[in-house]
Amino acid sequence: MSPSLRRRRSRATAGHESAPSRAAAPTATLSKPSGGPVTDAAPGAAPAAVATSTGTPTGTGRTTRAPGTATELPAADAARPPRRRTLSRTTPVLLLRAAHPRLGVLVAAGMAAAAALSGRSGRELLLVLATVLVGQAVLGWHNDLVDRADDAAREQDGRSSGKPLADGTLDPGTAWFALICAVLLLVPLSVQNGVTAGAFYLMSVAVGVVGNVVLRGGWFSGVPWAVAWGLYPFFLSYGGWGGHTQGDPPQPVMVVLAALLGLGVHVLTSLPGLVADHEQGRRHLPLRIALRTGATRLLVIAVAWTVLVLAGLLVVGHAVGLGR
Repeated sequence: MSPSLRRRRSRATAGHESAPSRAAAPTATLSKPSGGPVTDAAPGAAPAAVATSTGTPTGTGRTTRAPGTATELPAADAARPPRRRTLSRTTPVLLLRAAHPRLGVLVAAGMAAAAALSGRSGRELLLVLATVLVGQAVLGWHNDLVDRADDAAREQDGRSSGKPLADGTLDPGTAWFALICAVLLLVPLSVQNGVTAGAFYLMSVAVGVVGNVVLRGGWFSGVPWAVAWGLYPFFLSYGGWGGHTQGDPPQPVMVVLAALLGLGVHVLTSLPGLVADHEQGRRHLPLRIALRTGATRLLVIAVAWTVLVLAGLLVVGHAVGLGR
């Protein structure tokens, strides 16, 4: 065989052997980039643009999100139901709950009734009502702010205190802001009853604030209550309409009866928290009495005490009046 024929046969053989490899060359190789979709890419080829349901290809391996396309949430967040802010969770309602509204309304209504019995005009009654409501809100917010740590400890033990500041639904900063605003409102309201009357009422609120911090854990826990309530007859007797109003000093017996009424209210308001106070190491006067008499008997005694003192206030007020 001639050399030229051999060269032709060797070229044909090489062509047949390389045909399968050339045919296989266009076949795509499946590759799965980490964190991305499976793409068709040939070995050594440049990254191809990938189109997804949430974006369009850019040609550089990155995806541009289409306008208005919703962001995909993790499975845990998507399965979690959306929180609804109910009316009871709104800030005004939480502040109202933290202000001890039942006691505040009862005290304000009682003071307005006493002012009515002493012959005050309608606008003066509304002024007394508004002044005492704001003052009671100040005392209620301050009380819950002072007790927040102890009440939060009860919440952690699985016992609900029913106080928004303790369970975290009301921020302490919000309560402090509301308290400061209430004080700024309380001063002109009190002075509108008369400078002297307003000074006595502001003194009673100040005594209550001090009582929230000191003397509340011992035998003398009732002293701030007696002093603060003993100042109420001064507020009513000297009060009127306008800063220049000058009334008369109250009857001494009315002052004594008002102080005794404050002691009764102190015991009644302490009864629901006797167990918690005992566990926290407090030994205020109502708890010391309850440890000897029992809570039920103390409740009966406190109710009878309060009713008798109220009756005495009505009898004395009708006989001699509020002021001298």
